[in-house]
Amino acid sequence: MEVKPAEKAALPIITFEHDVTVHLNGEDIRALHFPSGHTDGDAIIFFPQNNVVHMGDDFVRYGFPFIDVAGGGSVQGMIDGVEKAAAQLPADVKVIPGHGVLSNLDDVRAYIKMLRETSGVVQKAIDAHKTLDQMKQEKILAPWAKWSNDFVSQDIFIETLYNSLTGHAGQFVKHN
Repeated sequence: MEVKPAEKAALPIITFEHDVTVHLNGEDIRALHFPSGHTDGDAIIFFPQNNVVHMGDDFVRYGFPFIDVAGGGSVQGMIDGVEKAAAQLPADVKVIPGHGVLSNLDDVRAYIKMLRETSGVVQKAIDAHKTLDQMKQEKILAPWAKWSNDFVSQDIFIETLYNSLTGHAGQFVKHN
């Protein structure tokens, strides 16, 4: 995939490497910075006055997430970031995912659980010296089949987790 540089007018006015709060239109808006989740620089935006959080592509409702390992993303970074955000949010927060329907904190917790469990199964297979092809043939993510989707299938997610957990950026994993 070739992405050409954006025009100057499309570039951000504010950039940050740590959490930041911006006061805009009478509201404090908190941006929680995550160095590597979906990509190499993610942010989750919390609007405390309205009790709403936008999770971006670190939390999606279409199933297994796309993690751009070749672009600096990682499954552990995604888990860490989403857990950090969940710990700071009120129980009744409204959650806007990067893709999908309006959600709640229980949906986020189920997503974190899936990420932890699937990465644990792949790590166990890596520790047992299984190859990526063996993992796919053995369908080690079958217990999480409901998370498989047209965008990120079980095999693609196994490859994503494998690359992330072994430190191989690999090539850009082409999703469906």
